[in-house]
Amino acid sequence: MDLKDSLSKFKQQQERCQSSLASIAASASKPKHRAQPVNAPSAPARPSQPIKFSNDTERLQHINSIRKSPVGAQIKLVIELLYKTRQAFTAEQINEATYVDIHGNKAVFDSLRNNPKVSYDGRRFSYKSKHDLKGKDQLLVLIRKFPEGLAVVEVKDAYPNVLEDLQALKATGEVWLLSNMDSQEDIVYPNDPKAKIKPMTNTAKRRAAAQINGVKPKAKPKKKQREITKRTKLTNAHLPELFQNLNT
Repeated sequence: MDLKDSLSKFKQQQERCQSSLASIAASASKPKHRAQPVNAPSAPARPSQPIKFSNDTERLQHINSIRKSPVGAQIKLVIELLYKTRQAFTAEQINEATYVDIHGNKAVFDSLRNNPKVSYDGRRFSYKSKHDLKGKDQLLVLIRKFPEGLAVVEVKDAYPNVLEDLQALKATGEVWLLSNMDSQEDIVYPNDPKAKIKPMTNTAKRRAAAQINGVKPKAKPKKKQREITKRTKLTNAHLPELFQNLNT
């Protein structure tokens, strides 16, 4: 047998060996199924999960609770939206944001339209503060119009960061920020060296002005007690006799 025939025979043997190994591996990889007896108990069924309300159901319940709430509560929700955003909203946009149905509730519509904190142009609702200010510069201009002091409560809702601007003006020395000793309310005064504070009829304002100028309030003079003298004692001793003479 020559070398060529030997190599051909060797290749044929290798191919038969590889096919045998492949068939063995394929049979080993197949899962073996065990036959179950006829009377074998079946596997227990999984317990069914409890039925949960969908998000839509919870949302509808929330909307219903808002629309059945008192008118004042619904107005508060709308004003909070207008105050925080400082934007104008239509009735439909308010409904989407707060679930308050303005067109569907006449009492809510009338109360909102007539609320002093709400501006209504016939289509949109927006927040209305007492003083229409846009920033710190306009705030300072307004304060300088009140040399006798401006209550902070009148401007604290003018725009979102008005209180921070008041503190900034105080830090730069452009205003004085003091507490009213009678009402415990904060009052802001313009710090203008050229302007003289005139005498004030209001006690609280006079005290605040005294704080600005560093003047301590004058103490009221004490009334002198009347001294008892010998003459007083004698007069008091003879008073009964005088009354007796008058009666006779």
